[in-house]
Amino acid sequence: MKEEKLKFGTEEWCSKTTNYISGCSNDCKYCYAKQIAIRFGRKTPATWVNEEINHKVLNKKFGRVSGKVMFPSTHDITPTNLNYSIQFLKNILSAGNEVLIVTKPHLEVVEKLCEEFVDYKDKILFRFTIGSMDNNTLKFWEPGATTYEERKKSVIHAFEKGYQTSLSCEPMLDDNVESVVNELQDYITETIWIGKMNFLKGRLAINGHVESMQKANELIEMQSDEKIIALVERLKDNPKIRFKESIKKVLNKNL
Repeated sequence: MKEEKLKFGTEEWCSKTTNYISGCSNDCKYCYAKQIAIRFGRKTPATWVNEEINHKVLNKKFGRVSGKVMFPSTHDITPTNLNYSIQFLKNILSAGNEVLIVTKPHLEVVEKLCEEFVDYKDKILFRFTIGSMDNNTLKFWEPGATTYEERKKSVIHAFEKGYQTSLSCEPMLDDNVESVVNELQDYITETIWIGKMNFLKGRLAINGHVESMQKANELIEMQSDEKIIALVERLKDNPKIRFKESIKKVLNKNL
């Protein structure tokens, strides 16, 4: 594979990210936003789960952005903040922007968003984050997020309502990502992104989850270079699949 200059993180998906909440009730153990907030003293491992609304940001006017605006990127849209999130999305969309909504979805949230933004349907792309089909695995790494079954129903609902849908299997939380792809790809209108877990041990240490290091070792072994190369070989002919920079790095190094 020819080596290429890689974009990192959200740069692969959008030209701008925006958020109006500090903290996230999903409380994912591997969360990069939690790590940054703790490092700079804005949150502690215990207070990250408490969501704080920045009303100045919530009420700001948006200008027109070239490319997609990703919302959210450091928190999620949940039933608790849904009304505020609808207000925030209206501010973004009314300026003529295209929005990438990234979420570990609650069904009632997706139902409401699909109902609320019918007139903006062509400006919205949902990207649903599902790193595993196993609820025990999801609960371990993403303790405050929804079950696989609820995420699947959310994907199907948005698809059936005629919205653009995509899937993020980043980070993969086990070695069974192909089952997620096989079960959901018929409900995906755009792309399915596959990515490794990044900087796991360092983030666990800062985020207050040193007790999870054994699980981290197991997951890192599942995502060894050899296994990633084999996964790419199996999925490379699926036209919906896109590989994140974490996987492209492995390919550049080994192929």
